[in-house]
Amino acid sequence: MLLAIDAGNTNIVFAVFDGDTIKGQWRCSTTTERTADELGVWLHHLFTLSDVPVDAISGAIIATVVPAAEFSLKTLCRRYFNVDPMVVGDPDVKLDMNIIMDRPSEVGADRLVNAVAAHKLFGGPLVVLDFGTATTFDVVDYNGDYLGGVIAPGVNLSIKALHMAAAQLPMVAIEAPRNVVGKNTVEAMQSGVYWGYVSMIEGLLARIRQQQGLETIKVVATGGLAPLFTKAVDEIEHLHGDLTMLGLLMIYRRNSQEQDTQAH
Repeated sequence: MLLAIDAGNTNIVFAVFDGDTIKGQWRCSTTTERTADELGVWLHHLFTLSDVPVDAISGAIIATVVPAAEFSLKTLCRRYFNVDPMVVGDPDVKLDMNIIMDRPSEVGADRLVNAVAAHKLFGGPLVVLDFGTATTFDVVDYNGDYLGGVIAPGVNLSIKALHMAAAQLPMVAIEAPRNVVGKNTVEAMQSGVYWGYVSMIEGLLARIRQQQGLETIKVVATGGLAPLFTKAVDEIEHLHGDLTMLGLLMIYRRNSQEQDTQAH
């Protein structure tokens, strides 16, 4: 079994694969002060509750955009699961894609993993639209090469910013209001965030297509709020909640096969 770990700015997600099947998936808040021992005790308990044998883990792979969390996650894998993890971004972990950026090392590991998975699943050219702490657009060409992207404030981040900056604006739940013109403060805020993001997504997709000289481009959505926005954006063709985890599985298998070939 494979332990896949995606450490984002808000949450760390752990998933266990048995072949192509996710046997268990858990998340905790991203806190760099949390030690490998704390994570180990917590995960062992969850493994037991989910009937996943701890000693069945034969490999691990990590993608993190929080450098301070990497040491604890590596230590967790080595101390509690007796495996030396692959880390996306390490020179010896191959992604089978060219990163056509001014500074390739700056691209978040999760964005590259999503790009790998989306291209293998759906082909290119495509845009991966990820609704996370930030709302990101990642552009992949026909050959699977990473061309760059767009980073905008995340939906939750925008709501928090409104609430913190304006004394009379409350925290509101994110949902699709029926009317664009709100009849009260909560409806007006929900409209501004929801329909504002829908318009931003549609506008940026149109500009991406124009810049790439394409009439159409495949759009794959992922992240917690993706289902809510997929309803309103016709261009989103595919919705995949486990895109990052599946990408980690693909990258692990690709590199494991190469290691096995070299060993023989």
